[in-house]
Amino acid sequence: MSGIIVLGTFMVLAFLSVPILSSIIIAAATGVIALGFSDRLGIVSQQMLDGINSPALLSVPFFILAGNLLNGLELTDRIFRFANNIVGHIRGGLAQVNILASLLFAGISGAAVADCAALGTVEVKAMRERGYPVPFAAGVTAASSIIGPIFPPSIPLLLFAFVANASVGRLFLAGVVPAIVLLIMLMGYVHIIAAKRNFPKEKRPPLREIMASAVDGLLTLMAPAIILVAMLTGFTTASEAGVLACVYAMALGVWYRTLTWKVLAKAFRETAMLSTIALLMIGFSSCVGWILAFDMVPQRLADFVLGSIDAKWQFLLIYLLFLILLGCVFDATAALIILVPIMLPLVDGFGIDRVHYGIITVLTLMVGILTPPIGIALYIMMDVAKLPFEAVARATLPFLIPIMLAVLMITFVPEISLFLPNLVYGAP
Repeated sequence: MSGIIVLGTFMVLAFLSVPILSSIIIAAATGVIALGFSDRLGIVSQQMLDGINSPALLSVPFFILAGNLLNGLELTDRIFRFANNIVGHIRGGLAQVNILASLLFAGISGAAVADCAALGTVEVKAMRERGYPVPFAAGVTAASSIIGPIFPPSIPLLLFAFVANASVGRLFLAGVVPAIVLLIMLMGYVHIIAAKRNFPKEKRPPLREIMASAVDGLLTLMAPAIILVAMLTGFTTASEAGVLACVYAMALGVWYRTLTWKVLAKAFRETAMLSTIALLMIGFSSCVGWILAFDMVPQRLADFVLGSIDAKWQFLLIYLLFLILLGCVFDATAALIILVPIMLPLVDGFGIDRVHYGIITVLTLMVGILTPPIGIALYIMMDVAKLPFEAVARATLPFLIPIMLAVLMITFVPEISLFLPNLVYGAP
């Protein structure tokens, strides 16, 4: 009963547009009272501290700092130029560049919001000047931004590794091929639309210009490569890889002469704010998870579902639909932290690999940033493109077709996610 009260309180507050962090805190306090511990509300703070007392979480602030540093080093123009020189000459070239740049930028930020905000301004401006419809430019920018959260390094995958007790290295490797599948599906869709609407294509640049931009692009791509290699070789832990990424970001800033005290101060300030919010959310969500575990909600749900659904494919299909609906109204981070511990008994019961489950969960929750009413990517693109919310939402909606096809492929063909981690680490 306490678990139902906690979840009900959280959902009601979220629907009333109460900030997610406040909703989690109130739900946690309500749950402790419902358990009969009204004279021991200190349990909330105790469980919160226990929830964030993990060496694995040390990596979160460092990866956020590395992303903020690289975002502030004026690398977006270099990434866009590199992508343009590779695929700009294809029909609808700038739209293809938009998608490819999102994959490249994912190695810097690992966050969809950063992709929209940092690359969106450059991409929409360039596409507008070349005669592309502005709503289409906004739609493709928003849609391609969800590549970032599954391509390493990824903050959502780090959080999933923490709550699911999964390997960070395996999860990072598992995100590479699905990100490429999503890239191919989006680029294929854009190619069809570009041919129908006769979108322009760019001139093929000379080899010297391609090589010059490739140097900048490859230097940027070294960030995720360094992180992965350092972790896979055992040279560093996830937290130490985050520190290494920060050092590399600053070295890159020195090389390009764009690292200033102003950039450093802004990066540290934003990192402190984002890390504080993230860790508070993780801590209080851990308290909610403890209440649900105390009330045996995961076990009861597992018994009910396993007794009602026989086939794994049925469970996965229902779960995908549930995630899409959840992502429409809830913040992905909060949903991830609260939902995953509840679902793990079911995942293990159906014999689903936790790494594969992590990729499915993170990617499908990210679809929520493209759908009203939350749809944070839509709000960002509304501001960037100077368009009404309805226009951005309408332009983004068709891109859900290739995205959902990719989600279904990744869900029902586990080898797409597990091929690389099994190749490197061996089958679990």
